[in-house]
Amino acid sequence: MHNNKSLSRELALISLGLIKDKGDLKLNKFQLEEIFESALDSLINYCRDELDNCESELENASQKILDSELQEGIDSSFSNVRDNLKSSLKKIETVMNTISVTLDFPRLIVSSGQIKIREDVNERISYIINNLTIIDSDIDQVMDGWKFKRLPRIDRDILRLAYVDINFLNTPFAVACDEAVNLANKYSDIQGRKFINGVLRRLQTVKLQ
Repeated sequence: MHNNKSLSRELALISLGLIKDKGDLKLNKFQLEEIFESALDSLINYCRDELDNCESELENASQKILDSELQEGIDSSFSNVRDNLKSSLKKIETVMNTISVTLDFPRLIVSSGQIKIREDVNERISYIINNLTIIDSDIDQVMDGWKFKRLPRIDRDILRLAYVDINFLNTPFAVACDEAVNLANKYSDIQGRKFINGVLRRLQTVKLQ
């Protein structure tokens, strides 16, 4: 169930990226279905790319092992190779973790689980579309000297989804925050992840007062 929710958030994030970033936008059921299908295709293609990256990293790691065997007598060179090898293996681990989460796709696509995921994605998108002005305004108020509209689109959408989790879906704050950071890890960058974490914590403080 947890994986299904995480998958819903990820598909919702990709879906939002396919929608123009404007207020008062209404989408009918057919348009939402089309967006969902496109998002699913994008996510599957992303996984294929990750597999290709993983293969490349494995090849690099294998080459470094061969190189290190040739340079074993040279301490400084071996140390550098070892550090590079650790870095490559860490990247491989990250990629494999990403892929392991998506291995359930075929089962979900042919099962009733897909219906629930579709409904969950549509619900999240609808909440954002129908409440975009107030969501953006609330987040903007805790931006601490920065304007929400100046953030990259992907970071804005991650924060919007977290806001929906906290304020509309009664998701525990810690879970919503973790999920937002996971999405930032995958689709944003280190700066985006830190920024998202900080904004969410300030948003929680405001809501608790």
